[in-house]
Amino acid sequence: MPRKTFRICSSDIDQRLDVFLSGKIRELTRSQLQKMIEENRARIGGIPKKSSYRLKEGDLIEFDFELPREQRISPEDIPIKILYDDDHLAVIDKPSGMVVHPGAGRIHQTLVSALLYHYPVIRELGPKERPGIVHRLDKDTSGVVVVAKSEKAYIELQKQFKQRRVDKWYLGLVWGKVSQEEGSISWAVGRHGKHGERMSIKTKKPRSAKTLFKVIKRYDEYTLLDIKPVTGRTHQIRVHLAASGHPIVGDTRYGRKKIKIRCPRLFLHAYRLSFSHPQTGRKVEFSSSLPEDLEKFLGKLGTA
Repeated sequence: MPRKTFRICSSDIDQRLDVFLSGKIRELTRSQLQKMIEENRARIGGIPKKSSYRLKEGDLIEFDFELPREQRISPEDIPIKILYDDDHLAVIDKPSGMVVHPGAGRIHQTLVSALLYHYPVIRELGPKERPGIVHRLDKDTSGVVVVAKSEKAYIELQKQFKQRRVDKWYLGLVWGKVSQEEGSISWAVGRHGKHGERMSIKTKKPRSAKTLFKVIKRYDEYTLLDIKPVTGRTHQIRVHLAASGHPIVGDTRYGRKKIKIRCPRLFLHAYRLSFSHPQTGRKVEFSSSLPEDLEKFLGKLGTA
């Protein structure tokens, strides 16, 4: 049984034990960690502690754990909307509610499972849990995703995303009236100090992040934005807009709790994606219309 030990320094104090361990042992989900902690596998000074234990400077954690058995992802006959397809790549219009690749204990009903059914060739491209995947969208975000179907495309597309040569545009409805016609947000983003599953601009490990926006239309209590992330940090758009006082409508993690009108889901849609084709080198662009559920929600709103 593997064992890891950690000495707590000043930057880690007051974190929950389970949150700290989830940041250190990525192979386990939060629930798996908590179950093992309940089995007295996490000890500080030789004494078992609960998941909610708040860490103190100098604490020595000893954690005995078991890694989950590797589960082979199976192809699943899940309908997907294909915007483009050739020998090197496919462009998919991902629906809201679909996870891109397995994680946090979920291995079924993902975009990867659907892709393996439609494109078995991607099986050997990249890590086993996310074959062919070169970028992702949050579960609740809909829109355009490109998937590699050849080794050349996988390497080249990864390089383009890393070098920020891929342009992405989103439509997002936010709370309140954004005063500027256009602008940028450049707060650094990182893991929240106490809530490891959240991202925040208040973090001890900041990473540079930049988001551009333009106002498309103003409503009584909302503003529809055209959003272009320059960087690609986890939850970047949601965190930046929430921190600016204009959270995305329907965001249950970073948004408002008490609302009058309920949006059917997160109002964030990746409507356009542009990159250089890995085979030809030519610039290509793909787009997706605003989904019907979000269009209907806009129709219920009063204009400014």
